Amino acid sequence: MIVSGVGGRHTSCPIAFTLDVLGDRWTLLIIRDLIFKGKPYYGEVLESGEGIATNVLADQLSRLESEEIVSKQIDPKDQKKYLYQLTNKWEDLLPMLLELILWGARYDPKTAAPKAFIDQLKSDRTTVIKETLAQLRAKKPKESK
Repeated sequence: MIVSGVGGRHTSCPIAFTLDVLGDRWTLLIIRDLIFKGKPYYGEVLESGEGIATNVLADQLSRLESEEIVSKQIDPKDQKKYLYQLTNKWEDLLPMLLELILWGARYDPKTAAPKAFIDQLKSDRTTVIKETLAQLRAKKPKESK
């Protein structure tokens, strides 16, 4: 499966590709903040408890933007700020992200995931996906063209 030089990658393996896009320490935490914690601003993500450095966050957001997972828009309420929004491309990642949450909640005795959320996710994953998508779509500002 080695394909040297294709798109700057050394393999055509789908797992390797996914890890190239999502597999660093910070990417899924940034996506978590955008989806589940409602933090669309750089400063809010920066203040999350994991301690990401400013340059690393800026690089990660830029990379996610180039991968078309995140879009950067001027905040219509404050022209000095940018909003980071997930694009439609991330929606395909939601089921995988929910599986990671279940796995982490199962094996981390100190999990911060609310029990009610985990129970709902275990019993009715489809509804959780639909509700999460609906909530995020409702919060998304209309794109100006």
